[in-house]
Amino acid sequence: MFLEKLVYFQWCLLFLNQNLITAVIKWKVEEIMLVVQDVDLTPNPQALKFILNEKLLNVETRNFAKKEDAEKDPLATGIFNIDGVVSVFYMDKFITIEKDPKVSWGQIQKPFVDFIKNFDKSTIPAEKEVEGATIEETELLKQINDLLDQRVRPALAGDGGGLEVLGLDGSTLTIRYQGACGSCPSSIRGTLVAIENLLRREVNPNLDVVSG
Repeated sequence: MFLEKLVYFQWCLLFLNQNLITAVIKWKVEEIMLVVQDVDLTPNPQALKFILNEKLLNVETRNFAKKEDAEKDPLATGIFNIDGVVSVFYMDKFITIEKDPKVSWGQIQKPFVDFIKNFDKSTIPAEKEVEGATIEETELLKQINDLLDQRVRPALAGDGGGLEVLGLDGSTLTIRYQGACGSCPSSIRGTLVAIENLLRREVNPNLDVVSG
């Protein structure tokens, strides 16, 4: 009787250990695997913002207006290989995809989700080291970028987009919209005026902002 109980007890321990190992393996796989956790609408009716479970980038933003631009980026290239995708933007924990108006989201979303699940995040090109202000970066440009980081870029990221400063020539600041904001009419008109008014009020009243 004692021997039977001992055998039963050992079998129970073996069963529990196997289940524990299986659970740990599953947890580790899910921890490593990229997963789409949510999808947000954007001001651009042809673009969606896909929120992931892990960060893709810590500092940089990456914008690809066409497939040829993404040749050295495996993540963007893989997304462009999905029929109907016309632009890709990603930063932090999200990817914004813009599609061809003739293609439905139903044709893109499932292939995209499957691609992300099987994508190796380690193949994303490393970010460039962020250094202090260069000689070319004037104090005025630094003030502008600081304000954009605090007040503008977070709002644009919430809509699946971004903003790149192309340069400052005298009092004219040239910017480029990224992601969902890049081809959205409202960003080219209303947002541009709002950014100009903010910079004139907070930084320099003589600043002009143009889209590059």
